[in-house]
Amino acid sequence: MSRDVTSSTLDGACALVTGGAGGIGASVAAALAEAGARVVVLDREAEAAEKVAADVGGHAEVADLTDPDDLAAAVDRVEGRLGPVQVLVNNAGAQHVAPVTELDPAHWQRLHDLMLRAPFLLSRRVLPGMYAAGWGRLVHVSSVHGLRASAYKSAYVSAKHGLEGLSKVIALESAGTGVTSNTVCPGYVRTPLVEGQVADQAREHGISADRVVDEVLLARTPVKRMVEPEEVAAAVAWLCGPHTASITGSAHVLDGGWTAT
Repeated sequence: MSRDVTSSTLDGACALVTGGAGGIGASVAAALAEAGARVVVLDREAEAAEKVAADVGGHAEVADLTDPDDLAAAVDRVEGRLGPVQVLVNNAGAQHVAPVTELDPAHWQRLHDLMLRAPFLLSRRVLPGMYAAGWGRLVHVSSVHGLRASAYKSAYVSAKHGLEGLSKVIALESAGTGVTSNTVCPGYVRTPLVEGQVADQAREHGISADRVVDEVLLARTPVKRMVEPEEVAAAVAWLCGPHTASITGSAHVLDGGWTAT
């Protein structure tokens, strides 16, 4: 299905959102559905995925993104039911905090499998259909940690840096095909993942959660508030919409000015 810059909605495009059962992913699913997409919420949490899918009038698909065979089978089911994926949002993520000297290699591998290998495998799978249609959108939810580093987050930071590189390579290879690839790089977003980090830091430092947000998480951020999931979703939806054919290979930062310091 070819589209042009005058199209105002996604008008029936099949949009696959990984990690769509909560947080940023659920907000992205809602934003894409509002734009007219047929949204597939792909997550390992079946009940939560079904709820989000029902809320947005979409479809739920359950898979373990760290298992290549399970992931491939899930895409087969999606495309068998809805046709080729035309919008791919690689959003699923996780975090593990530990010094490099103490980080279990299994945790390192799991985060890379989830946040780098899975986006590669999904992109590799859906790109031929996008090329054939002459249109497609890949948006990878990266992080300010795809551009900056923080101590004790080597697995997460390196995976997100790798995701930035993967997106740029896809952008170069797909140039002129009608397919674009971009990243969205938020700072700390108000999600269960970050709220868990806040609670952990509060216990570790013996301070309140509010002080953790102000003095630890946002210490390097001029705008002293966390990003809301809906803000990230709006950026993702915009990158999938009209007038974005020339926007590819770029990182769109929502970090309250962190990277400007």
